[in-house]
Amino acid sequence: MIVRATTLVVIACVVSAMMSAQIGGKPATGNPTPGTEQPAPPNVADRVTFVGCLQPVARAATLTDSNAPSNSRFELTKVASPDAKASSKTYRLEGIDSQFSPFVGSKVEITGELKTAEGAGPPTLLVEFVQRIALRCS
Repeated sequence: MIVRATTLVVIACVVSAMMSAQIGGKPATGNPTPGTEQPAPPNVADRVTFVGCLQPVARAATLTDSNAPSNSRFELTKVASPDAKASSKTYRLEGIDSQFSPFVGSKVEITGELKTAEGAGPPTLLVEFVQRIALRCS
């Protein structure tokens, strides 16, 4: 009987220790990729929305990685601005291919931040959100 009680106490201690080990641990916080600087959060005050036609750039630079953000592959043409902030009728769109390719040839509403102009050419819009308004541009 004493052996049986001792065995039950040992089993209870082992089970208790295993359960407390599973419950503990550090919460997941911080940088998910240590050593890589995280981008600055978007500034909501600088956000603009434009409506236009999403088109591929006629003379787009050839890049090997379509997941690398670039402003050389797509542009927004025939631009109208709901808030009258459009200073151009064409904007280069900075983002990755998969963000824009489903919307090529469509009338879209794009929200993002205008980047500082770098040389000649249309201004660049750092795209945060794309929404199709019509299947075809008019």
